[in-house]
Amino acid sequence: MTTVADVSGWMERFAPLSLAESWDNVGLLWGDPKSPVSRIMTCLTVTPETAEEAIEERAELIVSHHPVLFRPVQKVTADRLETGFLWALGRAGVSIYSPHTAFDNTVGGINDGLAKRLGLLDVESLRPSSTRPRFKVVVFVPAADREAVLSACFAAGAGRIGDYEECSFTTGGYGTFFGTESSSPTVGQAGRRERVREWKTEFVVPGDRLEGVLAALRASHSYEEPAIDLIPLREEPIGPGIGRLGRLAEKTTLDAFANDAVRALGCGPVQVVGEPSREIGLVAIACGAGDDFLKDAGAKGADVLLTGEARFHRALESRGLGVCLVVAGHFATERPGVEDLATRLAGAFPSALVWPSRRESDPVRSLA
Repeated sequence: MTTVADVSGWMERFAPLSLAESWDNVGLLWGDPKSPVSRIMTCLTVTPETAEEAIEERAELIVSHHPVLFRPVQKVTADRLETGFLWALGRAGVSIYSPHTAFDNTVGGINDGLAKRLGLLDVESLRPSSTRPRFKVVVFVPAADREAVLSACFAAGAGRIGDYEECSFTTGGYGTFFGTESSSPTVGQAGRRERVREWKTEFVVPGDRLEGVLAALRASHSYEEPAIDLIPLREEPIGPGIGRLGRLAEKTTLDAFANDAVRALGCGPVQVVGEPSREIGLVAIACGAGDDFLKDAGAKGADVLLTGEARFHRALESRGLGVCLVVAGHFATERPGVEDLATRLAGAFPSALVWPSRRESDPVRSLA
């Protein structure tokens, strides 16, 4: 039986929550992890319309790109526009998982999907991902302590390398120590030098888990003062970076590129900033409200930034930077990713019925 926790776990492996922006609210935001799941609906945003569809179609889980409860809410009541649909979903037993910016940035996520639809080649990140510190912890333990220390440290977050967990290395040797009169040694006696067979045990620890791992180590180690070496390692990037940059197979003009984007995304008219005949070869992508990536696009030498929303002053700024803008709409740049996600989930959970919301539509209309 598939549960909400099973689907949440798969989502966190596909789009790790560590990839999300610091201001974001991602993960399982509503519901019971233990609830069984046989029907899953994906959507861009949980609205009264998509909530009603989920309830009528007996979905047990909604995977919504945009998070619910993004800002603090003091009341969740049925008669409030902003919370009434949540009350209805709760009564129907429907959970909500939201990946948001983790889904934007992950390999195979929304920005990668846009790059694929536009036929971009040699795709790389537009903005490098942030990095996190890592450490190697080296501890010397008697044989009787080794498994207990390793188990405690692994449980606290140590020993993960890529897709592998509980990684460590051990070498044998002899340790010496001399306990003063105020010491209480576990092995031997105070006031004389002791020689003990010990294991030098090493494992890596991410910086945000270091304090917890050291606390677990000391709690599980029998020595009053365990010998611990802490070695800083090169910081590792968190994920594949933010936004995407790629080149067209053949250069084209700005207006021709904009028309190609309309066809690729199946959207209505787009907004364009730049000379119609400007040559376009290197394309930057930032889904949704991505005009903040304009300077990144300029620094990378991009000819154009394709995004979902752009403010007026960003349009003016693009002229000064020499980077064109194609603004396709928030819905148009992110809804295709939601549809792709439904296909991925259906493949991962073949016993479940998975579909992208059929009632969801772009709230913004364009008139010719």
